[in-house]
Amino acid sequence: MDCSATRIPYSKTGYFSNLVKDYLEDHPSLREFYAYRPDVEGLRQSIADRAKRPINRKALTDALKAQYAGVRQTTATEKNIEALASPQTFTITTAHQPNLFTGPLYFLYKILHVIRLADSCKTLFPDHDFVPVYYMGSEDADLDELGYFVVKGTRHTWHTQQTGAVGRMKVDDELLRLIDELRGEISVLPYGEEVLTLLQAAYTKGTSIQDATFQLVNALFGVYGLVVLIPDNPLLKKEGITIFRRELEQQTAVQLVEKTAQAIEKAGYKVQAHAREINLFYLEEQSRQRIEYADGVYSVHGTDRRFSKEEIEKELDQHPERFSPNVILRGVFQETILPNIAFVGGGGELAYWLQLRAVFEDHQAHYPILILRNSFLIMDQVWQEKAAQLGIDDAATLFAPEEQLLNSLVHDNSTNALHLGAEREALNRLYDEMEAKAVAIDATLKGHVEALRTRALYRVDELEKKMLRAEKRKFVDHRRQLHALKAALFPGGSLQERVENFSSFYALYGKEFLHELHKESPALDQEFVIVKV
Repeated sequence: MDCSATRIPYSKTGYFSNLVKDYLEDHPSLREFYAYRPDVEGLRQSIADRAKRPINRKALTDALKAQYAGVRQTTATEKNIEALASPQTFTITTAHQPNLFTGPLYFLYKILHVIRLADSCKTLFPDHDFVPVYYMGSEDADLDELGYFVVKGTRHTWHTQQTGAVGRMKVDDELLRLIDELRGEISVLPYGEEVLTLLQAAYTKGTSIQDATFQLVNALFGVYGLVVLIPDNPLLKKEGITIFRRELEQQTAVQLVEKTAQAIEKAGYKVQAHAREINLFYLEEQSRQRIEYADGVYSVHGTDRRFSKEEIEKELDQHPERFSPNVILRGVFQETILPNIAFVGGGGELAYWLQLRAVFEDHQAHYPILILRNSFLIMDQVWQEKAAQLGIDDAATLFAPEEQLLNSLVHDNSTNALHLGAEREALNRLYDEMEAKAVAIDATLKGHVEALRTRALYRVDELEKKMLRAEKRKFVDHRRQLHALKAALFPGGSLQERVENFSSFYALYGKEFLHELHKESPALDQEFVIVKV
């Protein structure tokens, strides 16, 4: 698999929010909302501050060893789990829900980023060890978001009657049928059977989705020493009791988050997340419902469960695994059980983490460096050639809107003059002369002449647009080719990484697909990568 890579600034893609762009560019309006810059000095400071906040490393390593028991793990992963027992070892973490068959490509990109960043940190700070961690958000109950995947534009959806946390759902016949559907699409490709074997080994009937995802991610990334952490674990939830109790009793997060949200909105940005009065769910085998409080009674929404203050404290002490943090408290819990120095997330994740610094301080938890995850656009030889035929030889140009690209293509290839710039200049000179003559007679006539000039130039602009539209009708084939190119590389008008699943790419290129992306993954350089295969 021969590749070449080109990098461009995120700001040139048009697919990232002003908040993300300003964060990357160190805009002063955002500095109060985070602790460290995503650079070498920021890492150094985060390591120093993280070392002052010890965690229960025995609980962490015991939970991981139990999770990996009976699972084929690489020497690199085994070594990293052992290393977590040392106070000189820190983690680089990304988090994501257990999307079906890993969901969109960026699931993999996040993981590759923490792997690459951990390697970079070891070079930068040789006195410490750094472990890449994928923290699985398996308690999420949004099956509509997690229960499908897209291959070559075709959406495959898991139809199941199961409810509750998606991670606890079981692989059933309907899900296995999706593997058969996929077989029809990729089995003829060079490594198609290899992909199908990976999926079949992970998604066996009766296995939970979180365990299946764990098996698949371990098979794909264990060679790099990645540690997968499933926090839906009584031993780890026990470490969160203090967080959960504070939320139940004092309910401070809602005020802190909303205060920060107001400050972010005042700075001119959109708010990503809003807090509830209680930011915890009650987690059972078939349900995950929010906990509510009124008139001295805690209740589980949608059920008949009720607790007094004493009863819910007893429930928390005896069954901490039944309490599940929502997006507001998930990060605090993560940083309580992991010796983490950096969190790698997408634009949306960075946006809501920027709302949470005060919550971390309230819980005396370490607030890590926030790093925007890597982004890739993969172009195979076919689409490279089509782009070249259309005269698109600059990587950044690919991201321009389709109509804008067509306009440029028509201007570059038309044999007719489509610009009326010279005519505009002549018209302006004419009106300058008329204005001079009119003002010599009566100075108040200047406004009237300017109004006539504006009206005339508007008519010229309209004529130029009509000329372009008429000429574009002659470029039917070019429009069709351009539309096909954009549809392939930006499905549904979105980034490829937000739609397509990894399976078709792996089926084409095999393990080299991951190795090449790992090689091209930036660590701290925050740039979008176009990979030409």
